[in-house]
Amino acid sequence: MLGFSKNLSQNLYKHLVCNKRCVSSSVFSFSTSTNLAKRVVGTHNGKFHCDEALACFLIRSTDKFSNAHIIRSRDPQVLETLDAVLDVGGVYDPSRDRYDHHQKGFHEVFGHGFTTKLSSAGLVYKQYGAELIAKEFQLNEGHQDVHELFLAVYKNFVEAVDAADNGINQYDTDQPPRYVNNTSLPQRVGRLNLDWVDPSQSSEREDEAFQLAMKVAGTEFMESIHFHAKSWLPARSIVRECLASREDIDSSGEIMVLTKSCPWKLHIFEIEEKMKINPSIKYVIYQDDRSENWRIQAVAVSPDKFESRKPLPLPWRGLVDDELSEATGIPGCVFVHMSGFIGGNQSYEGALDMARTSLKA
Repeated sequence: MLGFSKNLSQNLYKHLVCNKRCVSSSVFSFSTSTNLAKRVVGTHNGKFHCDEALACFLIRSTDKFSNAHIIRSRDPQVLETLDAVLDVGGVYDPSRDRYDHHQKGFHEVFGHGFTTKLSSAGLVYKQYGAELIAKEFQLNEGHQDVHELFLAVYKNFVEAVDAADNGINQYDTDQPPRYVNNTSLPQRVGRLNLDWVDPSQSSEREDEAFQLAMKVAGTEFMESIHFHAKSWLPARSIVRECLASREDIDSSGEIMVLTKSCPWKLHIFEIEEKMKINPSIKYVIYQDDRSENWRIQAVAVSPDKFESRKPLPLPWRGLVDDELSEATGIPGCVFVHMSGFIGGNQSYEGALDMARTSLKA
């Protein structure tokens, strides 16, 4: 894989193919007593949320708190005796493994450009996330791949848990949502709480439900880091190298050719910014794996917009085959979409000519 750590690739193969990891319920243990040899982690009892379920999973995955016992209590005298306390207690002090976010004056964020207020999940991830990723893929914590995964998993997984628990809307708008979405991880974890109509509301039943919540949140966290390691990071490496060689393709520097098909849209905007690319990429050329034709795609103005930076020329749009080739003066044309965001040609040379001609239009 282009620019991708061989160590990480080998370890991914071993972990994802040979020893596929699953989160078993056997790794969770609860206790009502602190008189134990293992370390003891506390969180609040009563109704639980996704953030402390994930936080408990994360901290119990560390070397320091490996498979620690969980006590669920709001009693300050009990919490004071514990090795770590999450989402309760009114204290944030990582030196003492205290990770609450409800206290007055708390404004901790993840850093690295992120501004979302942290929940207990984000606090524990900020402290131990890099360690967990490094351990999972048998890399040094200071490895560049670990750092990139650490940031990516926060952005694409943990931050949403932080925002949901702190009541932060995804969009700045006063308009009501157009539809109801109750399928997010925090909502699914929330539904694992005991229902008010359940005949038994015992603390034992509540702890069993929380055990399942940790399993659900932890499983999806592990799926996220494995996706980012086996798919997201290699794609990022490919896009970075293709961007670096853009001027070898065309002197304008505005055309990028993918050397291997991959989900480039996830990365191009961030890497452009980091590499301070100016002028920006207008077109990406890649081979269609199914038809073996070549595609030319206009880059969107931003990741969440459909509008293109420079759509393919208006006179080409909606035309196909010979009619399109005649209009462009380029042989082998296949199609151009009505919106001008994508087109096709039978050959790489033809797709490149379409991109170069479009730049001048």
